[in-house]
Amino acid sequence: MHKIRLELARNEGFPNGSSFHGYEIVAPLNEKNHLDHVAWRKLREKCRVVKFWGHAEHQVGHLGHNQGGTWYFHYDVAGDENADDKGFKFHTEAFVAGEYVSVLEADGDEMIYQVVSVEEIMLPVGSP
Repeated sequence: MHKIRLELARNEGFPNGSSFHGYEIVAPLNEKNHLDHVAWRKLREKCRVVKFWGHAEHQVGHLGHNQGGTWYFHYDVAGDENADDKGFKFHTEAFVAGEYVSVLEADGDEMIYQVVSVEEIMLPVGSP
């Protein structure tokens, strides 16, 4: 499992990007540093996401994957599917520090993020 930190890159309204806006994702990566959907199936309960957005309360949720290959963030709010953010082409992206990825936000905006860190983490003993 890996902890991936995405920070907002230069976007409209954020000409210098922002380290105060982004995501922290816990997910399995394969040998090419792509999200691993096979491992995700076994570890889905451990695959988490935290969206941090300035001074707003953090949104905590799960990393999801659908049969069409789309990765998405489902927040533990009211189960409202419209509240999900979706990774744009996350199935082909390498999560390596310095790379850029896009997220389709729930409000319809596509925002660009930079992968600022990828750390291997160990699951607690007894975890699936």
